Amino acid sequence: MKDEGGIVYLVGAGPGDPGLLTRKGAEILARADVVVFDHLASVRLLELAPPTAIKICAGKSSGHCILNQDEINRVLLDHARMGRVVVRLKGGDPLVFGRGAEEGDFLARAGVRFEVVPGVTAGVGVTAYAGIPVTHRASASAVAFITGHDDPEATDGRGRLDWQQLAKFPGTLVIYMGVTHVGAICRTLIREGKDAACAAAIIESGTLPSQRTTVGTLASLPELAAKAKIRPPALLVVGAVVDLRARLNWYEHLPLFGQRIVVTRPSEGERGTDSASLLEALGAEVIRAPTVEIRPVVDFTQIDAAIENLGEFDWLVFTSGHGVQHFLSRLFTRGHDTRALGGIRIAAIGPATAETLKSYHLIPDLVPVSSRSEGLADELKIVASGRKILFARADRGRTLLLDELGKVAQVSQISVYQNADIEQLPPWVVDRIRDGSIDWVTATSSAILSRFYTLLPMDARARIGNEVKLASISPVTSETASQLGLRVAAEADPHTWTGLVDAMVKRCGDSKNPR
Repeated sequence: MKDEGGIVYLVGAGPGDPGLLTRKGAEILARADVVVFDHLASVRLLELAPPTAIKICAGKSSGHCILNQDEINRVLLDHARMGRVVVRLKGGDPLVFGRGAEEGDFLARAGVRFEVVPGVTAGVGVTAYAGIPVTHRASASAVAFITGHDDPEATDGRGRLDWQQLAKFPGTLVIYMGVTHVGAICRTLIREGKDAACAAAIIESGTLPSQRTTVGTLASLPELAAKAKIRPPALLVVGAVVDLRARLNWYEHLPLFGQRIVVTRPSEGERGTDSASLLEALGAEVIRAPTVEIRPVVDFTQIDAAIENLGEFDWLVFTSGHGVQHFLSRLFTRGHDTRALGGIRIAAIGPATAETLKSYHLIPDLVPVSSRSEGLADELKIVASGRKILFARADRGRTLLLDELGKVAQVSQISVYQNADIEQLPPWVVDRIRDGSIDWVTATSSAILSRFYTLLPMDARARIGNEVKLASISPVTSETASQLGLRVAAEADPHTWTGLVDAMVKRCGDSKNPR
C-alpha cells in the first residue's frame, strides 16, 4: 500500500552486520519504492527491498561522497513528492552523528512526512562486537559519545570540544571518526590530564568479518594503530572497560570469523533457509554470486492437470524447497488449500526441503537418511513400489529418480519451476577472486559448480581449489569438481547446506589447530 503523498523513513542500518537492522527497519524496507543508502549500510540489506525498488547510492564514506547533502535532500524530496515510499538507509543510527536531524528538518520545512527508525549506533554495536562494554559497574558508570572529526591540535579555531573537560570525564570515551586524528586526540587527552597509561583501543570495520581491534594505552595506541595500518571506518575507545576485552572478546572467536565465502546457490524464497544468515552468524562475510536464477514456468498446463488429479497419486515427491514453494503457490492460485493433499503421502529429499514443507504445516512422510537422489530412490523403492508417484521438480537436473523409480512404480514428472542460467558473474566478485580476497566458494550441485567454472575467466579459474578453497555438498558434486581439475577442501556430511557449513567450520578449525 502506498502512503498517500509519499513519505520518507530515516532508517538506521546499524554499524555493518546486516543482522543488526531492527525488525521495524526490515518491514519498512520490504515496502520501499526507493532506497537511498549510505556506503556504510550493508549491501545485503538491499535484498530486503522489493526487486522493483529504485536503489540510489549516496556514498557518504570517509572522504568520499557520490551525492552531497543538498543532492541527497533533493532526491528524498523529489521521490516523496511523487507519492513514493522512500527509505533513507543510514549507517548506524540516523540521529547519532548521522545528519538524520538535518534531513528530517529539511523534509519538515518542505512539508513532507517523515519518520525516524532508530538503529544500533557504532558506539554500542562496534564496541560490543570487540568485547568492550561501554559501561561496567566496576569500571565505568558513564559513557560519552564524541566526534573526532576535527583535529584537537588545529590552530585555526575549528575545535568544538572541550578536551580539558573530556580528559576529566569519569567514564568511557567513545570517539567516532577519530582514526585520522588518533595521535592528536591521544596527545591532547594526556596533555589535559588523562593518565597516559589509560587503556585504549581502536576498532576498524566493527561488526564485520574484516573487524580488527588494536589495544594499547593512550601513549602507545597511535604508534600501534600506525603499524597496523588502521583505516576508516574506525572507532576509538578510551577507558578501563577496554581491559575487559581479554575475557569478553566473543565475535573474533567465532568459527568462521574473517572467512570470505562465495555463495553460488540461488537466492532463497521467503520461506527458504537463509544461507547467508547462517554463515554470517558464524562470523563469515558472504558474497552472493548465484549462477542460477529461479523462475516460474511459462506454461502451467502440466501442473494444473496434476493438481486437478491429485487423488490419483499415492506419493508426491519434492527435491527442493523451491519445488515446494512453486507447487503450493500454484495449488493455492487454483483455489485449493493443503486439504487437497490429504490423501497423498509426501517425500522430501532432505531436511531443508522438509523444513520448507513444515513452514506450510505439512510434515513429510519420508525423508531419507542420505539427502541425495540415490538415497531417496532407494527408500522410495521400498515403500512406493507399484504405486503412482508425482515428482514435482525443476525443468532440468539429474534423471536418476525418474529412471530408478520408473522401474518399480508409475511415475509422472512435472516441472514446477525453471532453472535459468545467469549470463555473467558480478565483475567485482571475479576481481575479488583474482586479488585473493576470497577464501571459499561453495558448490551445492554439479550444475551450479559447472556453470560457475564456465563463467570464470581463466586466471580466476586457476585460483579455485588452490588459494580459494572449494566446499562441495555431496560426492556427486565433488566428482564434478574432480573432472574439472578442482580440489575439494571440504565435503558436506550429511549432504545438506548445514552439513556444508559444518564441513567448512571443521576445515577452518583443523587449520587453526593443526595436529
